[in-house]
Amino acid sequence: MKRFIYFSLITVTAISSALLFAQDTKGGKKQKKKPFPKKELYSGEPIKALIITGGCCHNYLFQTYALGSGVQNLANVQFEVVNVGGNGTDAQIPLYDDPDWAKGYDVVIHNECFAKTTDADYIRKITAAHKDTPAVVVHCAMHTYRDAEVDDWRQFLGVTSKRHDHKSEYAVKVTMADHPVMKGFPKDWVTPSDELYIIEKLWPSAKALATSVSEKDGAEHPVIWANEYHGTRVVGTTYGHSDDTFREPVFIRLLATSIIWAAGKS
Repeated sequence: MKRFIYFSLITVTAISSALLFAQDTKGGKKQKKKPFPKKELYSGEPIKALIITGGCCHNYLFQTYALGSGVQNLANVQFEVVNVGGNGTDAQIPLYDDPDWAKGYDVVIHNECFAKTTDADYIRKITAAHKDTPAVVVHCAMHTYRDAEVDDWRQFLGVTSKRHDHKSEYAVKVTMADHPVMKGFPKDWVTPSDELYIIEKLWPSAKALATSVSEKDGAEHPVIWANEYHGTRVVGTTYGHSDDTFREPVFIRLLATSIIWAAGKS
């Protein structure tokens, strides 16, 4: 076990979806359980994935278990998890002190929220590793390092975003149905209550795979995209604020196809 793994899940097949939903009973109410799809998307050699999570504003423990167990119903993926930095908006986690922090992983999933961290050298320790290691970036990863003056993280993400619209149920329009990430994605999916992030810039290296429309001003924003960062694959989605989104089989399948494609397995 690497020294920087403070909280880990390795091969989370033992966590059943039934247990996940039993654990998450907000307000004492039982949540309706939705079965994950059973069709396997990838059955080759295990994809080694690192989840980096933590920070403010979200139920990261539930999201991590939902992501891990849900994806493993669909694909042969082994997960390790780093969940450090507390629940604030400003943190520098020790993982990145090692220049080889991403070595040995096929893909890194960023699902963290540290908007107030601004140190340029620290941020570049992260992005430097992603010149070789693919990534999937989820929701508040887009607002992580939001206050930083440097654009290195935004270039890696493929988008620039610094704010979001209110929570609502947003229709998702697929714009590149033939992309492997969008395999099996429905044409008429509407999110559970979630946040629409305002995308100020889609970087030239990125391609929008799906969009949603703001209820405030009617502007259309990418909500799923694929980016090429120094020749390395990055997939992003701005959805994933609510626990209900992580309960959605459509969303879990999207994360699975994103991991598979980013890791070069499709």
